[in-house]
Amino acid sequence: MAKDASGAAESSLTFKPMDQFKIEPLFGADTIGVFTITNATLWMGLAVLSVVLLMVLGTRKRATIPGRTQSIAELAYGFVYKMVEDVAGKDAVGFFPYIMTLFMFIVFANFLGLIPTSLTTTSQFAVTVVLAMAVFLTVTIVGFVKNGVGFLGLFWVSSAPLPLRPVLAIIELISYFVRPVSHSIRLAGNLMAGHAVVKVFAGFAAIAAISPISVVAITAMLGLETLVAFIQAYVFTILTCVYLKDALHPSH
Repeated sequence: MAKDASGAAESSLTFKPMDQFKIEPLFGADTIGVFTITNATLWMGLAVLSVVLLMVLGTRKRATIPGRTQSIAELAYGFVYKMVEDVAGKDAVGFFPYIMTLFMFIVFANFLGLIPTSLTTTSQFAVTVVLAMAVFLTVTIVGFVKNGVGFLGLFWVSSAPLPLRPVLAIIELISYFVRPVSHSIRLAGNLMAGHAVVKVFAGFAAIAAISPISVVAITAMLGLETLVAFIQAYVFTILTCVYLKDALHPSH
């Protein structure tokens, strides 16, 4: 009897926090190919659909006195527009549609990931690396198109003593190419860690003795994760603006 109780307790503690990040086919395919529709496909599609519903359908009947949906859309628009203008400068406003789309997709993907049994697509490095590489390539191309060879001045620290400048140039160059790595890992890593902690607390909720404490901890963590979902979208976007500023004004 004691053995059965021990076995039951052991089984109740068997949970795998990382299983929530598994990519699985939706329609029973044995393997995942290039065109296989997976849970990641579904939740990315829902994130895009949410953006369209808010920004397009939600503002279709624009009014002088905005409704709730229009107010949220206008608030998001003004928030990102001011960010681009303040961080990257007025000449970066032409890139506002791209940065706005980036922010809205990430923030909706993050919030949808808070729904139980959902997949947080922005916790997948395959997703965040693509987003970060798109920013990196865009910024690099814009830098060379706008400034030509002068873009390389970004790596030449003219204010440093002359003997140190070649060394600093190498450091700056390495730092530049590390940007997409840090840009993607920061977003995916923070979301993955937070969701894993929530799953751990949820696993302990099955034990009657600590269930109330676990529920309180889950509630607190979900509140924190809601804040993190927005902050990480904001951080990714503002770093994009900083990188864009470097491309437009490499000498600054």
